[in-house]
Amino acid sequence: MTIVPVTSADLDAAEVSWFSALCSDDYQFLGVPDGALRSSWAHCSEIVKTAERLGFRNILCPSSYQVGQDTLTFVAGCAPITSSINLLAAVRCGEMQPIMLARTLATLDHMLEGRLTVNIISSDFPGQKEDSTYRYQRSREVVEILKQAWNRDEINHEGEVYNFKGLTTDPVKPYQSGGPLLYFGGYSPDALDLCAEHCDVYLMWPEPKEALAGRMQAVNERAAARGRTLDYGLRVHMIVRDTEAEAREYADYIVSKLDDDYGRRIRERALDATSLGVSHQSKNRDIADEYGYIEPHLWTGIGRARSGCGAALVGSADQVLTEIETYRKMGMRAFIFSGYPHLEEAGYFGRLVMPHLKTCSLPHAYGRVPAAAPDTPLANGERR
Repeated sequence: MTIVPVTSADLDAAEVSWFSALCSDDYQFLGVPDGALRSSWAHCSEIVKTAERLGFRNILCPSSYQVGQDTLTFVAGCAPITSSINLLAAVRCGEMQPIMLARTLATLDHMLEGRLTVNIISSDFPGQKEDSTYRYQRSREVVEILKQAWNRDEINHEGEVYNFKGLTTDPVKPYQSGGPLLYFGGYSPDALDLCAEHCDVYLMWPEPKEALAGRMQAVNERAAARGRTLDYGLRVHMIVRDTEAEAREYADYIVSKLDDDYGRRIRERALDATSLGVSHQSKNRDIADEYGYIEPHLWTGIGRARSGCGAALVGSADQVLTEIETYRKMGMRAFIFSGYPHLEEAGYFGRLVMPHLKTCSLPHAYGRVPAAAPDTPLANGERR
């Protein structure tokens, strides 16, 4: 398979991130609720602190209306208990009035001293079902208003969803020049256009590599037409052990108590359950072999009990490193990993894989953090 990289320059290092299970998505056995792993401040903040200690450079803090904790409140609470890891806050566009959202995110960015990143989401709201084109138009306008609030002295926006004229933006400027990096995932043409025009990192869920390469190329062409270059990222679960046999055995173990009917109910409760991206994750399970693999190390069993990202890399440390290196050669520079349970799997990945990866923080790579003294160390010992 020949892959032509499509990405921004300097792929020497990657942003390797973990996941904090704010949305009641942590299990020992998938689909079997465990009180000790429920979404709580104590448990999820411990995931964040552990990820920072293990050297992860960012952590995704997801959002859901049905279960778990409020994302932005949680991120604010993480500011005083962390010092180096970035926080990737998932924001459902339209949930909050966009100018108030601009102020909230700018405040969080100051609390984190430039360690805030934002994942733009365009899902339905509870009790509502809206056309995909409208949802992405709403997200587009929210992002445009955020950027005006962060980079101009006055907001003037005339759109289909929001209209503002002559609103001053003092003091909603964020800590980072230009505002936090915007991460985005979506499969429809409207989603690709929004990402190409306004966002910084295009995130994908796991699929066969040919499909991922085609998706990257489609976004790259749209961005290039606007004179922009994006970074690309992959959100995938992780099961890594000393040997491939051990990893495969653990994959079977975590689904050994799963009732498929209950797993279906878990998938269907998500607001994005009918999205195009989720349908592709379902298709992965349909084309997998009898053991659930669509590639030698890409296992779809995770998707039996969750919506969204539904596959895991399964293998030894060397095999997982080879997979990550292949993705990097395709042009990916951002990785968001997770595992079940999240604390234990972060430990396995941190011990077996992290020492062999050169990592970076994408906001630093984009120059989004104000310049510090030349001898100011970054988390991995590099210098600004």
